[in-house]
Amino acid sequence: MRTIYDEADDILTIHLSNKQIEKEISQDWYTHVSYAADGSIVEVVVLDAQKNGAWPLVKTHAA
Repeated sequence: MRTIYDEADDILTIHLSNKQIEKEISQDWYTHVSYAADGSIVEVVVLDAQKNGAWPLVKTHAA
């Protein structure tokens, strides 16, 4: 797995596999999932990731 966050464009990309992408489906305006031919998820792209609370992936909380 590899995670890339583009701060300038606020885009989070999560690569789950090195398989070739066969199709991409938009789950909603901000979330797009790419699939391999075997139906496994290859990549998830989240637009406006920080704005929508998807980035950072781990948030620290005050005690």
